[in-house]
Amino acid sequence: MEIQGKIKVIGETQAFGANGFRKREVVITTEEQYPQHIMVEFVQDKTDLLDSYQVGQQVKININLRGREWVNPQGETKYFNSIQGWRIESLQKDSTSTDMPPIPPADAFEPAGDLNEEDHDDLPF
Repeated sequence: MEIQGKIKVIGETQAFGANGFRKREVVITTEEQYPQHIMVEFVQDKTDLLDSYQVGQQVKININLRGREWVNPQGETKYFNSIQGWRIESLQKDSTSTDMPPIPPADAFEPAGDLNEEDHDDLPF
């Protein structure tokens, strides 16, 4: 699955416990009729992927939906969901690159001089 939008917030990397678990959160604002603010978490070595991104950038994030079951001390079962990112890429193109070839200036072409208006033309316009 993937999500696209503009980066609204990039959090700091957080470390938990003695086992070295790391987590970093990013909030993406989708661009649709009713924009959504979606928090995506990156864990462990994936937290470093966010280092080269900034607030305001258009990105696409590949995600996995995660669900967990937890039983509290009173014996009640609770369920938790998270959205976990595993790849991120910028949707903004480099300002120097383009998919289209440059348009030549108007004076780069010379008008045809060998046209004869009396020649029959089968074009419908």
